[in-house]
Amino acid sequence: MAHDRTTRKPTAERETTVTAAEELFVSLAGSDPVMQGLLGGIVIAGMNMLGALLILVWRDPSKRSLDTLLGFAAGVMLAASFTSLILPGIEAAGGNPIPVLAGFVIGVVVLDQADLWIPHVHILVTGKTRADAPETDKKMASVILFIVAITIHNMPEGLAVGVGFGSGDLGTAIPLMLAIGIQNIPEGLAVSIAAVNAGLRNTTYATFAGIRAGLVEIPLAVFGAWAVQYAAALLPYAMGFAAGAMLFVISDEIVPETHSNGHERVATFGTMLGVVVMLYLDVTLG
Repeated sequence: MAHDRTTRKPTAERETTVTAAEELFVSLAGSDPVMQGLLGGIVIAGMNMLGALLILVWRDPSKRSLDTLLGFAAGVMLAASFTSLILPGIEAAGGNPIPVLAGFVIGVVVLDQADLWIPHVHILVTGKTRADAPETDKKMASVILFIVAITIHNMPEGLAVGVGFGSGDLGTAIPLMLAIGIQNIPEGLAVSIAAVNAGLRNTTYATFAGIRAGLVEIPLAVFGAWAVQYAAALLPYAMGFAAGAMLFVISDEIVPETHSNGHERVATFGTMLGVVVMLYLDVTLG
């Protein structure tokens, strides 16, 4: 009986936390999943804006600091891909992993093809280009590359939040929203820095460019919530797609970038911390 009491208490605390978080969110967005997706998109875009604005006060962060922050962002999204997308998607499919895996593969293929169409974000941060990028793409203005590349980078995040709310499971959607929002802060800062490196020397304009890059998340969050709300059978595929796309970005963009400047160790510690933070959010809120 004593053992039962020790296990009940944290469960009760967890349920109280979940209820409070869900009630607060519903009081702001209402019960319509599409409106919840809209608010979720606004939240993550707002946190991206916060990160972008940091360049106004932290104008010259060291590469070591930036790699650590981006490693943290990668860890958060790595854990969120499984806890808030892949595993709930399999559950939504009645335990059948095939729809989620199919969506996962499609997400990877789409992001890979987008990466071939538009050179890496690396071209803006490091000046390097892909060997297989078309010659015409290499000659595009760096500012245009910046806007398009970052937009593609942020698309899976907005879609993932919308799909989460469209599923109707706030216990999964809210931690996912918070996870993407948290990782958007260092990402927003990185975007502003990349804009400066691309030639936008005016810090204020670079900040606006960073904010604009995150705004694509709002309409995609609304679309994701609407799509799975009115076509429930798409939910496992959509969750798999969002997870595949995000994991592709983590592996193809963020991790190589954080490990290309001699800061592999601190970037790895940042990644581990990001995983811990996301798992804590998932257990506490979802």
